[in-house]
Parts: sequence; structure tokens; C-alpha cells
Amino acid sequence: MKITIIGTGYVGLVTGVCLADLGNHVFCLDVDARKVALLNSGQVPIYEPGLDALMRANLAAGRLIFSTDAAAATAHGDVQFIAVGTPSDEDGSADLQYVLAAARNIGRHMDSFKVVVDKSTVPVGTADSVAAAIRAELAVRGKGDLAFSVVSNPEFLKEGAAVEDFMRPDRIVLGVADDAPGRQALALMRKLYAPFNRNHERTRVMDVRSAEFTKYAANAMLATRISFMNELANLADRVGADIELVRQGIGSDPRIGYSFLYAGMGYGGSCFPKDVRALARTASAHGQRLRVLEAVQAVNETQKSVLLDKVFARFGSDLRGRCFGLWGLAFKPNTDDMREAPSRALIGALLRAGARIAAHDPIAIDEARRVLALDLADAPALLDRLEFVTAPIDAAQGADALIIVTEWKAYRSPDWDRLKTALKTPPLVFDGRNLYEPLTMREHGIEYVGIGRSA
Repeated sequence: MKITIIGTGYVGLVTGVCLADLGNHVFCLDVDARKVALLNSGQVPIYEPGLDALMRANLAAGRLIFSTDAAAATAHGDVQFIAVGTPSDEDGSADLQYVLAAARNIGRHMDSFKVVVDKSTVPVGTADSVAAAIRAELAVRGKGDLAFSVVSNPEFLKEGAAVEDFMRPDRIVLGVADDAPGRQALALMRKLYAPFNRNHERTRVMDVRSAEFTKYAANAMLATRISFMNELANLADRVGADIELVRQGIGSDPRIGYSFLYAGMGYGGSCFPKDVRALARTASAHGQRLRVLEAVQAVNETQKSVLLDKVFARFGSDLRGRCFGLWGLAFKPNTDDMREAPSRALIGALLRAGARIAAHDPIAIDEARRVLALDLADAPALLDRLEFVTAPIDAAQGADALIIVTEWKAYRSPDWDRLKTALKTPPLVFDGRNLYEPLTMREHGIEYVGIGRSA
């Protein structure tokens, strides 16, 4: 099939490359000429395991094109995926300016039936706005009778595992209209996704608004589990319980399960914070408060400072003369994404308190350097006390304590004796992701402070 992807950000690029790898001819449109040139040269501007090799293979096979030509993009694809950014507006709602701009471009150039797919995460009712924008452009051209259908097909891709998630989806949600264009659109979407349904049916067909709602509901539920466990972890510290044992105890209940029950420093990234805010804002616009989600957001903001509070409790709030090693910068492993990463608030607070920091991350150092310069634009001299190192052990060398922020696999089984020697005496580790067992740390003579692990 001929497919057009509008937007080559995280979702658009993964979607385009994976659909090309299934044998489709994919035209990827972006307004950024420099980015398009980079992609056409075979370079991937984001870090996602396996994506670079897959993209280069499909470029070489001629199944993948990157361009800034909106007219050519519209002419190419029977199915037009809108996969542009929907950043948070000042009031927390999703900013749809890029989605609607993409819709208007389709309306300006289309000359045959098109399936317009909202792949971006968008609020309930966006498909109606997209359809109105297309109709308005068609009317200007005197082609108001030209048929099209807007479909909601939300993405469920985890950063760091996006290629696998796309190629082996647990569900494919399709929101379609119950009319003749909608039925034609559904037939094309079923054809496109047929390779994923050979073993068993993964497609969930529903009305458009329910599909739009499903994406937000899923992310809100997962964010709620995270904040709930973080609240329990903070209580576990007070009552002398071990939240990891509690996690195992409740996770073994099949009604609960183990996923997203890990206590830590709160969630970050581009999806959970933005989508929880947007869903709460949608409710507010319809005269309803989502009190649980309001609490989820509040708990998450507080959780980002929990490890800092533990550092202050040990060393005091004046950290001049103190040096800390830090493992992990990205908001989660297997990505260089620093959007709302807990490390940003922690690093800023430690530097403002007078500390020196030596930080390591396997992938995200360049992106961390960029965003931290923005975070500390009011006090750029603070960055003189922040060093990025190339090996994890170098971050611990001579540090008053090691702080673990991101659970990269490279940090899971360190050389304990070497780590103990590198740290100042007494060796101390603040573990914001509960990577280690307290008993193991005691056996190695390392003082250990986790999240909710006071038992």
C-alpha cells in the first residue's frame, strides 16, 4: 500500500519505518528541511534501539522517502497518518495547531478519497476538528463533494521498545465513523494491519471518540499506578516496611499484576505528564473534576524531590564542598529523552545547593547537556560544577555519595568492591529506582538508601 506519514518525530518515524519494513511504500513528510536531509542520509535524530538499521534498510530498498513536499505527500498516500506533536498548552490542554495545519495541507492538495488517520495523541473530538479543517480547504477549492474519512488510530509505543511494540502489538485500536466513507476507511485500515492479525485478531474497532479517549485512559491508568506505588513507598519508609516485598505481594494477585508497580522518583517523558494533564483539562472543559488524576499529578511532582530530601536529610541543605556521582539522566532506560526527566529537577537543586556533580548516562549526555543549559539559563555558572563522564565508575570517584536516577542495565550489577573503593568513606548510595537489595549492599559494606525500603 501507499502510505503517507506527516511528521517525523518519535511516533511518525517509528510508524513510517515499520510500515515500510512490512512492504508498504511510505512517504514521510516534515517541514524541517535539515531533518529531512539528515533522514535521507540514513541518520536517525532520536535514539531508539533497532530503528537506525531498519530505516537504512528500507531507504536502500526504495520503500521509504523523506520530503518537505506537502503536495507530493498528499498525492502519494491513500492513507495519510497525522503524527505531529501535540505539546501541552499553558492550561494543560493539548495544542492542536500542528494537527490542524496537517489537516489543512491535506485539504489543499487531495484529489481523491483519503483516509486521514490521527496517530498523534489528541483529545476527544479532534477528529471532528480535523474533518472540519479538511472540508474548509476543499470548499475553497470548489471540491466540497470530495469524500474522505478521519480515523482515530492511537499509538501505544514505549520508548526504548517502540519497534518491538509496533511489530508485535497487543492491540490495534481503530475508531471509525459508521457511514459509507468510514466503512471504506475501515477496509483499507484492516488491509494495512492484516500482517499483525494472522495469529489472532488484535484489532479493536470502535467509534472515533471512544478511540480518542482510549489512549488517554490507558496512560492515565498507568500513571495512577505509578503515583499510587510511590505514595505507598513513602509510607513504607515511615512504618518500616519494604515496598519491594509489598510489590511482589500485591503483584502476584492476578487482578493487579506486576506492571507499573515499581516505586521510584516519579514518571517523566513526553506521554504520561502531558496526557494526564490533557485528560484533566478535557474533564474541566466539560464541567467535571478528575480528582484522582489531580492527585496523581500532585504526587508525581512531589516524588521528584523525594531523593533530594533524603540527600538533604543526610548532608544538610548546604552542599558546598560536597560531590555526588549520578547514574542515569534520561527519564527511562533505552532512550535519550530528557523531557520531564526526574534527573533535571534533582541536578538543578543539587547545583543550586552548592554541590558538584559527576554524571553518567549511556546515551543521553548530549541531550542532557542541552536541556540543562536551558533549565539553568538564569544561573549558567552553576554548570561549571557539572561534569559528564564516559564510564559509570568515573562518576563515583571521590564522591560523597552515588545517586541512581535511571535504571539502565549497565548499572544493575556493578563491581561492588571497585565502587566501594571509588566512593568516599563511608560509601553511600541513594537508589532512586530500587535497583539493589539492601541486604546485598550491607554485605558489601555500602550504606544504602532506597525508596520505601526501610525494613
